Amino acid sequence: MNKKYAPLFETVQLPNGIELRNRFVLAPMTHVSSNDDGTASDMEIDYIGKMSKDVGLAISAASNVTDLGKAFPGQPSVVRDSDIEGLKKVADAMKENGAKAILQIHHGGAQALPRLTPGADSAAPSPITLQSFDETEKHDAREITETEIGKTVRAFGEATRRAVEAGFDGVEIHGANHYLIHQFVSPHFNKRTDEWGEDRYLFAAEIVDEVVKAKNEYAGDEFILGYRFSPEEPETPGINMEITKELINRLIDKPLDYLHASLGDVHSKTREGRYEGTERIELLHKWIDGRMPLVGIGSVFNPDAALGAIEGGNVELIALGRALLLDYNFISKIKEGKEDDIVNAFDPDREDKYGLPEPLWKQLYNGFYPLPRTDEQ
Repeated sequence: MNKKYAPLFETVQLPNGIELRNRFVLAPMTHVSSNDDGTASDMEIDYIGKMSKDVGLAISAASNVTDLGKAFPGQPSVVRDSDIEGLKKVADAMKENGAKAILQIHHGGAQALPRLTPGADSAAPSPITLQSFDETEKHDAREITETEIGKTVRAFGEATRRAVEAGFDGVEIHGANHYLIHQFVSPHFNKRTDEWGEDRYLFAAEIVDEVVKAKNEYAGDEFILGYRFSPEEPETPGINMEITKELINRLIDKPLDYLHASLGDVHSKTREGRYEGTERIELLHKWIDGRMPLVGIGSVFNPDAALGAIEGGNVELIALGRALLLDYNFISKIKEGKEDDIVNAFDPDREDKYGLPEPLWKQLYNGFYPLPRTDEQ
């Protein structure tokens, strides 16, 4: 291995004392490859095992905690105890080569697809009309009721229990990317006048507390808790860096083990306000102030980009998503001094080259994840 890449392979200790073998994280990515009922498929298990084999921390695809929250075809489910058997196989595949396995727990909110939910239903903090994730259809989401809010909070706790029983090393709460938890934080989505609107951070805080409660009851200190968030959104009014600063302040004293910033580019800059033009990751790291590790992600397609993110001093862990879709041997090639052999562009004529589940391959072929492509070079 080229010695300059040694910092990428340093161990990282989480606040709960768990040590990760390196700084690489498998990013949570939608793979649309679970069975129709959300149980784990063989192709999903094979895929997640290959993607997890060299990272320190592996995060699963977003797994819905209620039937009302299902946002994708082929989305993993952690709704019922009957899901645990398949989830055990997913966890085992993720852990087989030494990674810590994290189940990302999720509710789509307004982005849940009515064609996938009971009664063709979709619920959000406030009524809104949205396009589906693949922009093929529009649907109306109604306002979620107070009773449903309570049930949803408890569902995140139940999902955590199932993750423990399935053998996962932890869970990540998906509070990013315009899904339900994000929607409660956002002025664009949340126009409520009750306590859930007056305190837009309350829903996120209640879910974290419920997950912590489940951890304490069913696991132990070694069980890892993470929280993913989006620092800004394009809508006005919407989540901006001031709102995110307050979100961090509300989360930072919770017994979480890491925060995970969802970014398209790890060096992306803020859109507006007094922080305009500053790298988001720099501000986030400053506000966290060393109190827990920060995971950065976005447009890291080569070892030097990963190294630059770590040496920039604003992240402790670097998540790889699209880079591992292109080459699941990305990390091992760095270790073996073969970084020049890393595949860094998508070849739409070589389905055999990537070893991906067919539904995911089709999504990549159709541009669901923006990737450098050989047919555009």
